[in-house]
Amino acid sequence: MRGQPSLCDVLTPRSLDEALSLRAACPEARPLAGGTDLMVPFAAGRLPDRLFLNLWGLEELRGITVSEDEVTLGALTLFREVAAHPLLQREFPNLVRSAKVTGALAIQSRGSLGGNIANGSPAADTPPSLLAYGADLELSSLRGARWVPYAGFHTGYKCSLLASDELITRIRLSRPREGGFHYFRKVGTRQAQAIAKVSLAAWGRVAGGRLQELRLALGSVAPMPIRATGTEGILLGQPVTELPFEAAHQALQADISPIDDLRSSARFRRRVAGNLLLEMLRGLGPA
Repeated sequence: MRGQPSLCDVLTPRSLDEALSLRAACPEARPLAGGTDLMVPFAAGRLPDRLFLNLWGLEELRGITVSEDEVTLGALTLFREVAAHPLLQREFPNLVRSAKVTGALAIQSRGSLGGNIANGSPAADTPPSLLAYGADLELSSLRGARWVPYAGFHTGYKCSLLASDELITRIRLSRPREGGFHYFRKVGTRQAQAIAKVSLAAWGRVAGGRLQELRLALGSVAPMPIRATGTEGILLGQPVTELPFEAAHQALQADISPIDDLRSSARFRRRVAGNLLLEMLRGLGPA
Protein backbone atom coordinates (compact mmCIF):
# COMPACT_ATOMS: atom_id res chain seq x y z
CA MET A 1 0.00 0.00 0.00
CA ARG A 2 1.42 3.36 -1.00
CA GLY A 3 1.53 6.40 1.29
CA GLN A 4 -1.63 8.50 1.37
CA PRO A 5 -0.91 12.27 1.67
CA SER A 6 -4.61 12.92 2.24
CA LEU A 7 -4.37 10.99 5.52
CA CYS A 8 -1.54 13.18 6.85
CA ASP A 9 -1.45 16.50 8.68
CA VAL A 10 1.45 18.96 8.47
CA LEU A 11 2.23 21.60 11.08
CA THR A 12 4.13 24.56 9.58
CA PRO A 13 5.60 26.94 12.18
CA ARG A 14 6.68 30.43 11.19
CA SER A 15 9.60 30.67 13.61
CA LEU A 16 11.96 28.44 15.57
CA ASP A 17 10.21 29.38 18.83
CA GLU A 18 6.89 28.27 17.37
CA ALA A 19 8.50 25.07 16.10
CA LEU A 20 9.84 24.27 19.56
CA SER A 21 6.43 24.96 21.09
CA LEU A 22 4.78 22.58 18.63
CA ARG A 23 7.53 20.02 19.22
CA ALA A 24 6.78 20.12 22.95
CA ALA A 25 3.00 20.01 22.49
CA CYS A 26 3.00 17.35 19.75
CA PRO A 27 6.03 15.08 20.25
CA GLU A 28 4.40 12.54 17.91
CA ALA A 29 4.84 14.98 14.99
CA ARG A 30 7.75 13.80 12.83
CA PRO A 31 10.17 16.66 11.99
CA LEU A 32 10.36 17.17 8.24
CA ALA A 33 12.72 19.40 6.28
CA GLY A 34 13.83 18.46 2.75
CA GLY A 35 12.09 15.10 3.05
CA THR A 36 14.72 13.21 1.05
CA ASP A 37 15.08 10.48 3.70
CA LEU A 38 11.36 10.25 4.48
CA MET A 39 9.63 10.38 1.13
CA VAL A 40 10.94 7.03 -0.12
CA PRO A 41 9.52 4.97 2.78
CA PHE A 42 6.40 7.17 2.79
CA ALA A 43 5.75 6.54 -0.90
CA ALA A 44 6.23 2.82 -0.34
CA GLY A 45 3.75 2.79 2.53
CA ARG A 46 6.43 1.92 5.09
CA LEU A 47 6.32 5.16 7.09
CA PRO A 48 3.72 4.95 9.87
CA ASP A 49 3.83 8.67 10.78
CA ARG A 50 0.73 10.71 9.94
CA LEU A 51 1.61 14.02 11.61
CA PHE A 52 4.63 16.06 10.46
CA LEU A 53 6.39 19.20 11.69
CA ASN A 54 7.54 21.15 8.63
CA LEU A 55 10.84 22.93 9.33
CA TRP A 56 11.71 23.89 5.75
CA GLY A 57 10.82 27.58 6.05
CA LEU A 58 12.75 28.34 9.25
CA GLU A 59 15.50 30.80 8.39
CA GLU A 60 16.93 30.46 11.93
CA LEU A 61 18.11 26.97 10.96
CA ARG A 62 19.98 28.12 7.86
CA GLY A 63 23.35 29.70 7.23
CA ILE A 64 27.06 29.00 7.67
CA THR A 65 28.87 31.20 10.20
CA VAL A 66 32.67 31.38 10.33
CA SER A 67 34.67 32.67 13.31
CA GLU A 68 38.37 32.57 14.08
CA ASP A 69 38.14 29.20 15.81
CA GLU A 70 35.06 27.44 14.46
CA VAL A 71 32.43 27.04 11.78
CA THR A 72 28.76 26.75 12.70
CA LEU A 73 26.24 25.35 10.22
CA GLY A 74 22.50 25.63 10.60
CA ALA A 75 20.74 22.27 10.67
CA LEU A 76 19.00 23.14 7.38
CA THR A 77 22.30 23.74 5.57
CA LEU A 78 21.91 21.91 2.26
CA PHE A 79 24.46 19.54 0.79
CA ARG A 80 24.91 21.80 -2.24
CA GLU A 81 25.65 24.72 0.11
CA VAL A 82 28.30 22.65 1.88
CA ALA A 83 29.85 21.64 -1.44
CA ALA A 84 29.99 25.23 -2.71
CA HIS A 85 31.43 26.91 0.40
CA PRO A 86 35.05 28.05 -0.17
CA LEU A 87 36.24 27.72 3.43
CA LEU A 88 34.70 24.27 3.82
CA GLN A 89 36.42 23.24 0.59
CA ARG A 90 39.79 24.32 2.03
CA GLU A 91 39.52 23.24 5.65
CA PHE A 92 36.90 20.45 5.68
CA PRO A 93 37.34 18.67 2.33
CA ASN A 94 35.97 15.37 3.67
CA LEU A 95 32.64 17.03 4.44
CA VAL A 96 32.56 18.59 0.97
CA ARG A 97 33.35 15.25 -0.69
CA SER A 98 30.69 13.43 1.32
CA ALA A 99 28.11 16.11 0.47
CA LYS A 100 28.94 15.75 -3.22
CA VAL A 101 28.35 11.98 -3.21
CA THR A 102 25.00 12.22 -1.42
CA GLY A 103 22.47 11.27 -4.08
CA ALA A 104 21.93 13.33 -7.23
CA LEU A 105 21.86 17.13 -7.59
CA ALA A 106 18.14 17.18 -6.79
CA ILE A 107 18.81 15.43 -3.46
CA GLN A 108 21.73 17.76 -2.72
CA SER A 109 19.43 20.74 -3.26
CA ARG A 110 16.86 19.49 -0.73
CA GLY A 111 18.76 17.31 1.72
CA SER A 112 20.20 18.92 4.85
CA LEU A 113 22.97 18.12 7.31
CA GLY A 114 20.54 18.11 10.23
CA GLY A 115 18.19 15.75 8.45
CA ASN A 116 21.04 13.40 7.54
CA ILE A 117 22.04 13.26 11.20
CA ALA A 118 18.53 12.98 12.64
CA ASN A 119 17.52 10.18 10.27
CA GLY A 120 20.23 8.04 11.86
CA SER A 121 21.01 5.79 8.90
CA PRO A 122 24.30 3.92 9.36
CA ALA A 123 24.86 4.34 5.60
CA ALA A 124 24.43 8.14 5.52
CA ASP A 125 27.26 9.91 3.72
CA THR A 126 28.05 12.99 5.83
CA PRO A 127 28.09 11.52 9.38
CA PRO A 128 31.51 9.80 9.08
CA SER A 129 33.06 13.09 7.96
CA LEU A 130 31.36 14.97 10.80
CA LEU A 131 32.65 12.38 13.27
CA ALA A 132 36.17 12.59 11.85
CA TYR A 133 36.11 16.37 12.30
CA GLY A 134 34.89 16.11 15.90
CA ALA A 135 31.57 17.86 15.32
CA ASP A 136 29.27 19.02 18.11
CA LEU A 137 25.49 19.28 17.84
CA GLU A 138 23.17 21.87 19.34
CA LEU A 139 19.92 20.32 20.56
CA SER A 140 17.21 22.89 21.32
CA SER A 141 13.86 22.83 23.12
CA LEU A 142 11.71 25.20 25.15
CA ARG A 143 13.88 24.16 28.09
CA GLY A 144 16.93 25.69 26.42
CA ALA A 145 19.79 24.57 24.19
CA ARG A 146 22.58 22.11 24.91
CA TRP A 147 25.68 21.13 22.96
CA VAL A 148 26.64 17.45 22.75
CA PRO A 149 29.56 15.76 20.99
CA TYR A 150 28.33 14.12 17.83
CA ALA A 151 30.49 11.10 18.68
CA GLY A 152 28.03 10.17 21.45
CA PHE A 153 24.80 11.27 19.77
CA HIS A 154 23.75 7.98 18.16
CA THR A 155 23.00 5.31 20.75
CA GLY A 156 21.85 2.50 18.43
CA TYR A 157 20.09 1.85 15.15
CA LYS A 158 17.89 4.91 14.50
CA CYS A 159 18.23 5.86 18.20
CA SER A 160 19.87 8.98 19.60
CA LEU A 161 20.17 11.39 22.52
CA LEU A 162 17.54 13.66 20.96
CA ALA A 163 14.68 14.11 23.43
CA SER A 164 11.08 14.05 22.22
CA ASP A 165 10.80 17.85 22.61
CA GLU A 166 14.15 18.70 20.99
CA LEU A 167 15.31 19.62 17.50
CA ILE A 168 18.82 19.62 16.06
CA THR A 169 19.46 23.31 15.40
CA ARG A 170 23.17 23.73 14.67
CA ILE A 171 26.35 21.78 13.91
CA ARG A 172 29.69 23.12 15.13
CA LEU A 173 33.15 22.31 13.77
CA SER A 174 36.43 23.46 15.28
CA ARG A 175 38.68 24.76 12.53
CA PRO A 176 41.55 22.26 12.17
CA ARG A 177 45.20 23.09 12.67
CA GLU A 178 47.32 23.57 9.62
CA GLY A 179 49.27 20.55 8.47
CA GLY A 180 46.50 18.02 9.08
CA PHE A 181 45.61 15.29 6.61
CA HIS A 182 42.15 14.36 5.35
CA TYR A 183 40.89 11.08 3.91
CA PHE A 184 37.42 10.18 2.66
CA ARG A 185 36.33 7.22 0.60
CA LYS A 186 32.89 5.82 -0.11
CA VAL A 187 32.45 2.39 -1.71
CA GLY A 188 29.14 1.67 -3.39
CA THR A 189 27.72 -0.28 -6.29
CA ARG A 190 28.24 2.72 -8.60
CA GLN A 191 30.35 5.88 -8.64
CA ALA A 192 27.27 8.07 -8.10
CA GLN A 193 23.76 7.87 -6.62
CA ALA A 194 24.58 4.75 -4.61
CA ILE A 195 24.04 3.90 -0.96
CA ALA A 196 27.36 3.25 0.75
CA LYS A 197 28.43 -0.34 1.30
CA VAL A 198 31.35 1.00 3.34
CA SER A 199 32.65 4.50 3.93
CA LEU A 200 35.65 5.73 5.88
CA ALA A 201 36.60 9.28 6.84
CA ALA A 202 39.72 10.32 8.72
CA TRP A 203 41.38 13.45 9.95
CA GLY A 204 44.75 13.53 11.64
CA ARG A 205 47.98 15.41 12.17
CA VAL A 206 51.58 14.30 11.90
CA ALA A 207 54.20 16.17 13.95
CA GLY A 208 57.78 15.22 14.66
CA GLY A 209 57.41 12.22 12.39
CA ARG A 210 54.67 10.72 14.57
CA LEU A 211 50.90 10.46 14.27
CA GLN A 212 49.91 12.94 16.96
CA GLU A 213 46.16 13.26 16.30
CA LEU A 214 43.71 10.92 14.60
CA ARG A 215 39.96 10.48 14.28
CA LEU A 216 38.67 7.57 12.21
CA ALA A 217 34.98 7.16 11.40
CA LEU A 218 33.05 4.65 9.34
CA GLY A 219 29.60 4.16 7.87
CA SER A 220 27.65 1.01 6.93
CA VAL A 221 29.70 -1.24 9.23
CA ALA A 222 27.67 -0.96 12.46
CA PRO A 223 24.11 -0.09 13.54
CA MET A 224 25.11 3.58 13.40
CA PRO A 225 27.97 5.73 12.11
CA ILE A 226 30.91 5.05 14.43
CA ARG A 227 34.34 6.23 15.55
CA ALA A 228 36.95 3.46 15.40
CA THR A 229 38.44 4.37 18.76
CA GLY A 230 40.27 1.09 19.27
CA THR A 231 42.08 1.52 15.97
CA GLU A 232 42.88 5.14 16.80
CA GLY A 233 44.49 4.02 20.06
CA ILE A 234 46.76 1.55 18.27
CA LEU A 235 47.99 4.21 15.83
CA LEU A 236 48.30 7.36 17.94
CA GLY A 237 51.88 8.30 18.77
CA GLN A 238 53.39 5.87 16.28
CA PRO A 239 56.14 6.93 13.85
CA VAL A 240 54.66 7.26 10.36
CA THR A 241 57.60 5.27 9.02
CA GLU A 242 56.76 2.33 11.31
CA LEU A 243 52.98 2.26 11.48
CA PRO A 244 51.60 -1.05 12.85
CA PHE A 245 49.54 -1.99 9.81
CA GLU A 246 48.57 -5.47 10.95
CA ALA A 247 47.69 -4.45 14.51
CA ALA A 248 45.62 -1.54 13.22
CA HIS A 249 43.82 -3.82 10.77
CA GLN A 250 42.97 -6.25 13.56
CA ALA A 251 41.81 -3.44 15.83
CA LEU A 252 39.50 -2.14 13.10
CA GLN A 253 37.89 -5.57 12.77
CA ALA A 254 37.11 -5.41 16.50
CA ASP A 255 35.72 -1.86 16.19
CA ILE A 256 33.16 -2.69 13.50
CA SER A 257 30.15 -5.03 13.45
CA PRO A 258 28.86 -5.23 9.87
CA ILE A 259 25.87 -7.31 8.80
CA ASP A 260 24.71 -9.12 5.69
CA ASP A 261 21.98 -7.23 3.83
CA LEU A 262 20.66 -6.67 0.32
CA ARG A 263 23.54 -4.35 -0.59
CA SER A 264 26.48 -6.38 0.64
CA SER A 265 27.81 -9.06 2.96
CA ALA A 266 29.47 -8.63 6.33
CA ARG A 267 32.57 -10.38 4.97
CA PHE A 268 32.84 -7.93 2.06
CA ARG A 269 32.39 -4.96 4.38
CA ARG A 270 35.10 -6.18 6.73
CA ARG A 271 37.52 -6.67 3.89
CA VAL A 272 36.81 -3.32 2.26
CA ALA A 273 36.96 -1.41 5.56
CA GLY A 274 40.37 -2.95 6.21
CA ASN A 275 41.56 -2.08 2.71
CA LEU A 276 40.44 1.54 3.09
CA LEU A 277 42.28 1.83 6.39
CA LEU A 278 45.47 0.46 4.84
CA GLU A 279 45.11 2.80 1.87
CA MET A 280 44.82 5.75 4.22
CA LEU A 281 47.83 4.66 6.29
CA ARG A 282 50.00 4.04 3.24
CA GLY A 283 49.39 7.63 2.23
CA LEU A 284 51.17 8.72 5.44
CA GLY A 285 54.38 6.78 5.11
CA PRO A 286 56.03 3.74 3.55
CA ALA A 287 54.23 0.39 3.95
